[in-house]
Amino acid sequence: MKLTIKKELLLEALNKVSKAISTKNLIPVLAGIKFDLKKNKLTLTASDNDITIQTFITASKDDDFKVEKEGSIIIQGKYILDIVRKLPDKYINIEVLDELKIMIYTENSEFNLNGISEDEFPTINLDESKQKVIINNKVFKDIVNQTAFASSNEETKPILTGINFNIVGNILECNSTDSYRLARKVIELDRNDSDNYNIVIPSHNLLEFSKILDDDQNSKIELHISNNKILFIYKNLKFQSRLISGSYPNTSNLIPKEELMVLTSNINDLYNVIDRASILTSDKEKNIVTLETDGDLLILRSSSQEIGRVEEKMKIKKSNQENIKISFSAKYMMEALKSFSTENVEIHFVGEIKPILIKSNEDDTLTQLVLPIRTY
Repeated sequence: MKLTIKKELLLEALNKVSKAISTKNLIPVLAGIKFDLKKNKLTLTASDNDITIQTFITASKDDDFKVEKEGSIIIQGKYILDIVRKLPDKYINIEVLDELKIMIYTENSEFNLNGISEDEFPTINLDESKQKVIINNKVFKDIVNQTAFASSNEETKPILTGINFNIVGNILECNSTDSYRLARKVIELDRNDSDNYNIVIPSHNLLEFSKILDDDQNSKIELHISNNKILFIYKNLKFQSRLISGSYPNTSNLIPKEELMVLTSNINDLYNVIDRASILTSDKEKNIVTLETDGDLLILRSSSQEIGRVEEKMKIKKSNQENIKISFSAKYMMEALKSFSTENVEIHFVGEIKPILIKSNEDDTLTQLVLPIRTY
């Protein structure tokens, strides 16, 4: 294998696939990136058995890359990424000598690495399904950003560490919960297929995929769903993730149907007030604050015997003359508020020990729910 390639092209591809390299993996070959060079196409593949990422570079211009000899080799991912990132040259030469010796060189630099035979790389099937689901790139990124944070980090409940994608007809409902809060995003898909899907994708994997995606708002992502994995195809990128087995809990019954009072506020103002009120909380994980309404006044309090107490007030709009006093995790409430890209937000209260519902009349696709905390 021998080629000359433009540095920026190779670095972009390496940055994508390197997200599938595991530093903790006991199998050495999974710390490598597979280079597969054909006449006018270089394919890079990396996998840690949990996710697999593949991308390719094609010669769109004569000076993009030049192939002198086809071939395949596995190069240790950490080192090739560091070398390419730090080389100042516009073009980089990669040559395989004696089958497993790799030389990476430019005019003034030369690196010699030990490679791994392509035969040792696991067999990877990036199979496309007959029926595919198509989602707009921006919509998909919104789904991940607005739901992933509410999933659990506790491996004792594996099913809650993922996001539930439930597709019925042309409606996609995504749910994420850690038992203390719930994030729900519901969108309409452009599809006529009769196949329904109910799958759970690890949140961490979705976040990694989302980071790779560019900001092209008009591009589409293809979802190919099979029994135990999902394949995403976006432009010259393939990203495959395992699915979490098991049944996701029915979260619909968590959302209250009735309400005592609705509070309307500017999101940034409310976020900042909660943020300041939580400064003196002693438990940074729960950082409990107490919210109380008095007419058109919102009062937020928190206290710690060791640190002190704080009280914040702000004007708000209410749906009626009812008042409420309720405690909750400032961290959870702030993360829920941050998921909205609208100017205003509605907080629906049912009672002091009933879930708090967060919505916006400017975006009816998103619902957040935070459970209150008893403070007595």
